[in-house]
Amino acid sequence: MERVALPRPRTAGRYRVAVVCLGNICRSPMAHVVLEARVAEAGLADRVEVVSSGTAGWHVGKPMDPRAAATLSAAGYDPSRHRARQFEAGWFDDVDLVLVMDAANRSDVLALADQPGHPAQVAMFRDFDPAEPGAEVPDPYYGGDDGFQEVLAMVERSSSRLVALLAEQLADEPGGPSGG
Repeated sequence: MERVALPRPRTAGRYRVAVVCLGNICRSPMAHVVLEARVAEAGLADRVEVVSSGTAGWHVGKPMDPRAAATLSAAGYDPSRHRARQFEAGWFDDVDLVLVMDAANRSDVLALADQPGHPAQVAMFRDFDPAEPGAEVPDPYYGGDDGFQEVLAMVERSSSRLVALLAEQLADEPGGPSGG
């Protein structure tokens, strides 16, 4: 499989990832929780921070969709801390990588990019999916529980690969395990 290039971190030895969907109650919080768990499992919690948001502000301050939370809980994850947030242009200055769930999210996020380097920070979440790189994460909101299970499987695969790449990149950074 082709290696996906990650943007260089703004701060040596630290990496901040934002996961973005439409309302920040289904896909991006599921990805946030799973990615954060994978980061912790890899021993990178002190070096990698994960945040999530939506491009729309309808749900700001609310917990994730109960079906998303139930799917995560059933798989052994803790969804309880999530509160929806909205992506704003200032996030580009605070994160190294912005992962969007679909083309509409990408378009909305890129519309806020006001510096030359900002578009390079944006990628599709499934660019890291070994099964179907670059595909969209479908929005399960209007469907049944099986849609949330499908999203979880995509998110787990993609998160595992992303964390492996982050570990490689951070190992090469000053202060990393093999960096100097």
